[in-house]
Amino acid sequence: MRPAYLTAARHLQLGREWAVEGDQEQAVGAYEEALRLLRTLPPERTRDVLLAHTHLAYYQTLALLGDEAGPEHLHLGVSYARSTRDPLARAIAEECLSGLETVL
Repeated sequence: MRPAYLTAARHLQLGREWAVEGDQEQAVGAYEEALRLLRTLPPERTRDVLLAHTHLAYYQTLALLGDEAGPEHLHLGVSYARSTRDPLARAIAEECLSGLETVL
């Protein structure tokens, strides 16, 4: 099971890199692949932390595109961040939520 986590983490990393480079299409594909893989794994903290980070990164990328699917990923990312209590995921979630409040 550990190789699956490493593969999902690598897709997340690539997605973030492509998003920073402006290649949102490649980034979205990488996030989709990470989510597809993570959803096949049994629930546990490592999987849930990766799901939080992936959903939040996905939301941030979709927000740049103005995509309407973004809020779903924000909701899921925040939920996973809260349940895992991962400090970094929670910080990212708070940042995303504060940015959302600014827009509203």
